[in-house]
This record gives sequence, C-alpha cells and structure tokens, in this order.
Amino acid sequence: MMMAAKHILVDQEFEAKDLLAKIEQGSTFEQLAGDFSKCPSAKQGGDLGSFGKGMMVKPFEEAVVNLEVGEVSQPIKTQFGYHLILRTQA
Repeated sequence: MMMAAKHILVDQEFEAKDLLAKIEQGSTFEQLAGDFSKCPSAKQGGDLGSFGKGMMVKPFEEAVVNLEVGEVSQPIKTQFGYHLILRTQA
C-alpha cells in the first residue's frame, strides 16, 4: 500500500500548534513548510512523495494511515520532533 504526504517538522509542540492554527486561518501548508520546517523537504513545500508501509517511523505512518486525503493532522511526536502531516493521496 503506497501513500503520500507532506509534513512540517518543528522542535516544539507549541510551534506545531501555532502553525496548525495558521493553516486553519487560511495559510497554505506548503508556504508554512517552506518557512518553518526543519526537514530538507521544506524546499519542496514539505512534500515527502510516495512511500510504503514500514518506510516511515511508526507514529508518523499511523497518523498518515488515519488521515483522509487533504486532511492535516494534529501535532505528531516522533524522535525527530513534532510533525504536522498533510495526506496528499491514498
């Protein structure tokens, strides 16, 4: 099963919550990823492309599986920091 997502990676949960509020107020996910994400994918608007089961850390993968296409997650904690995840395809 392949899936695709974009994400924004930050160090602190409050940062992720602030960015989620900005998305809910109309800011684009891609712009915020480019401006704030500490992941190299920030240059592509947070786009991680397609990936299969087992390719991402478990909390991240579980969040993607439970999102609808176009839905943004609540902050998800992994060993890398806090992610906001936008599922881009099933």
